[in-house]
Amino acid sequence: MRWSEFCDKELIDIAGGERIGTVGQADLVIDLQTGKIDSLILPVGTSWFGRKQGDRPIAWRHIKKIGPEMVIVETEGKGRMKER
Repeated sequence: MRWSEFCDKELIDIAGGERIGTVGQADLVIDLQTGKIDSLILPVGTSWFGRKQGDRPIAWRHIKKIGPEMVIVETEGKGRMKER
């Protein structure tokens, strides 16, 4: 899959069924030793002046399914990613 196809997909939290953003909004964290994607970092909220108010990390292992229009992410709820 090309990045241009992947970045348009919506991120959906399977626990609450809510949209948490799009892949294109996220920054990638790449493991320099393996070259694999470690996680996505989503910006959370913006202030009146367009500044980010925080980040929401999504570990790659929490991505459960990549479909034609969305990416399903497993969380524990309340914005916290499930630990394994």
